[in-house]
Amino acid sequence: MAGLSPLNRAFTKIPSRAEKRDAVALRETFVDSGVAEQLDVIDHQVLYGRRGTGKTHAVSFLVAEVKTRGDVALNIDLRTVGSPDGVLDPSSAPLPQRASRLLVDMLGQVRDGLMDAVLEDEDLIQDAAFVDKLDGLLAAITNVQVSGDVELSVEAERKDSAKSGGLVKAALAPKPTLEAQLTAESSREGRDLLRETRRGAERLSLNFSDVARALRELAKTLSSHRIWLILDEWSSVPRDIQPYLAEFLVRCVLPLQPFTVKITAIEQQSSFRATPREGVSIGIELGADVGANLALDDFMVFERNEDQARDFFANLFFKHLTSGADGAFQVRGLGTPADLIKIGFTDTRAFDELVRAAEGVPRDAIYIAAHAAMQARDGKISVPIVRDSARNWYQTDKARALRSQLESDRLLKWIIEKVIREKKARGFLVNERDADDPVLLSLFDARVLHIVRRGYSAQDHAGERFDVWVIDYGAYVDRINTTYAPQGILPFDGEDGALQHIDLEVPVQDLRAIRRAILDLQEFYAATGIQAPQRRSSSTR
Repeated sequence: MAGLSPLNRAFTKIPSRAEKRDAVALRETFVDSGVAEQLDVIDHQVLYGRRGTGKTHAVSFLVAEVKTRGDVALNIDLRTVGSPDGVLDPSSAPLPQRASRLLVDMLGQVRDGLMDAVLEDEDLIQDAAFVDKLDGLLAAITNVQVSGDVELSVEAERKDSAKSGGLVKAALAPKPTLEAQLTAESSREGRDLLRETRRGAERLSLNFSDVARALRELAKTLSSHRIWLILDEWSSVPRDIQPYLAEFLVRCVLPLQPFTVKITAIEQQSSFRATPREGVSIGIELGADVGANLALDDFMVFERNEDQARDFFANLFFKHLTSGADGAFQVRGLGTPADLIKIGFTDTRAFDELVRAAEGVPRDAIYIAAHAAMQARDGKISVPIVRDSARNWYQTDKARALRSQLESDRLLKWIIEKVIREKKARGFLVNERDADDPVLLSLFDARVLHIVRRGYSAQDHAGERFDVWVIDYGAYVDRINTTYAPQGILPFDGEDGALQHIDLEVPVQDLRAIRRAILDLQEFYAATGIQAPQRRSSSTR
């Protein structure tokens, strides 16, 4: 491709190679960033990360590390568990039955994974006790009962028959004769029939005690091996079923010493604990049963930690450009991540702008950089080029996907008007009671809104907690050099009542008035006539 510098040409090739190289580059980047070190511990953990941040790649690295140590890694992709009619459809069966179907399917994959481990390990394949315990697990998860009425009937049948007769013959011929014949027949038949009729439906009967016992016995045969149960894509499980899956882990897996459980999840789409009825709670208590202190956003979002985010993406691009690159795309002088910034960007500020524009999502960073390299041609990537490329990526990839979602598109435009145009901010506060709003979450899924902090509170709203949301860089980049340019993340009332702005370098407990920063979704629903969803009364995450 004539006219491009060697580095810019290499940048444009990253997206086409990403399918093959993304997993390797991300895994190596996670090692350098410290994510891998925090994940590779025997503690039970939840790894949080938005869609596209590389959660699956992080646990793929963990699986590889675990296997090299001789442990057993069971990587279960929860998107493949269950069926659309049996689990996903709420009307297909009562909630406990849908949860049982999912658990049985998941445990079937666990058993298959253990069997694969046996076939790959010569020591395990010769262990008759291990194979026997596997069969015990299968028996525990395949119990089926019929629920409904039972009808018992006894039928008796009797049949009697008798037959008799006689015959006498006499002849007075020259030689007198006398012949007599006597016959008699009788028979009796009897039949008793016991008939039992069950009227009802078959249902899975999953006994937690039996499953826990089977797993415990299985673990005893693996004295020299640890079993790492990795549940990827937790948030793909229907939200009403998630607490039941969590309760199963609490009862059957977490207490077993040889087991380590790792879960990847999108925090805003996860429910680990619920109260199905008053006084009864089920599920995982985060922080007590399972650690939940590892979030990929902490390493990737520029506003959270500028130095860490800069290092992460510099390493990510460096790995993509150097690891496995053929001779045609090797860049002379590219020996360290720092060289990447020096050779390819006008200054550190331009690279920081790219990291900020990515909003913590590696996939977005790769495509914005590729577009920027095309524009830079044989020059270096500058701040204006990054901004133009971010706007292009936002319009072609993110905003376009929302055009068919009318309610989501209207809410996004309303937020941009309220937050950016009226308050000259790029962030806002959402009450935790509205955190599950489906229209708001659809914008989060589309990566046009991002959550950068949780649990924010202030003196003028005592007892209430808020999440800090920000609008995607591409949505406001056009306004940066206008009178509507965002002046900070959150607006607040100054001492004289004037509008002022703050960034994230503030304590979680802020003493300033935050009335201006709160986004009232009820106002949006009232203004548009869209039916507002019911607010949740308390958090069950």
